Amino acid sequence: MATSPAGLTATPAAEGPAQRKDVRKAGGAAPGTGRQDRRPIWKRTPYLIVLALASVLFTYPFLWLISASFKPRTDVFDNALIPHHWRVANFADVWHYGNMVNWLINSVVVGVAAATTVTISSAVVAFGFAYFRFPGRNFLFGLVLATMMLPGAVTMIPIYLIWNKVGLTGTQVPLWAQNIFGSAFYIFLLRQFFLSLPRELFEAARVDGCSFFGLFWRIALPLARPALAIVFIFEIQASWNDLLKPLIYLQNTSLFTMPRGLKSIIDTFGNGGEHHWEIISAASLIATIPMIVIFAFAQRHIIDGIATTGRKG
Repeated sequence: MATSPAGLTATPAAEGPAQRKDVRKAGGAAPGTGRQDRRPIWKRTPYLIVLALASVLFTYPFLWLISASFKPRTDVFDNALIPHHWRVANFADVWHYGNMVNWLINSVVVGVAAATTVTISSAVVAFGFAYFRFPGRNFLFGLVLATMMLPGAVTMIPIYLIWNKVGLTGTQVPLWAQNIFGSAFYIFLLRQFFLSLPRELFEAARVDGCSFFGLFWRIALPLARPALAIVFIFEIQASWNDLLKPLIYLQNTSLFTMPRGLKSIIDTFGNGGEHHWEIISAASLIATIPMIVIFAFAQRHIIDGIATTGRKG
């Protein structure tokens, strides 16, 4: 560091290629470059083997399902990943025996409604807990988190009696309308993100005359897009795979969601029916593909959302 006649401290000259080369020789990483694993391959081999075995362990059931959906009835359980005899007609049989298009549409409608309502309501509550300072705030937030400890079976009957009292049993409304009141887990997730935002942003907006709703709508929500995205995606996945509520509230086959439709197919062609497991496998594959597509396109948002939450407690 050198001092100029005017008393200002001059910044050192930019590092040249020779200096960056010396840094790399000394074991450090060059500025602006990512960290690289420079361990010998034989030291990384055990980790790679464990990773490969875990990958096979988790992907084998799905590969088996794909294979079984293309097999004839007699070859479903032969454990061969490549079918000896291909039968694409299994998927045509599924569309013939089950109202798959209607079930898929119902699942999309219910999933989007459930994800939208729980994302908005949970964000409102989470912002209130994160921004406002009032007596008993931590106690109330603890009560919200305590509801996560209640098993679903404890509240199942009271919730059903409420929906039955208002005359909405037998409709799809109970499958998503309960999310209007938020979710304890999502409230916790979003609150952690809101706490990581600089409070000075909100204070400056208040000085400029912004309302509390404006703080939430114009500042908090745009900055919380990664966290909101992960809440929306998680709830889509949870609603898509939910079987219990459709079993309780839906009796009309035209209102079935995909899991409820799969249950009816299993009842018809499974152990209690004709033992056509190839049709059940094809239906299960059709129900699984949408979630795989969503994850393929949304995995970046999932990683960003998880990485940007929980920074401050």
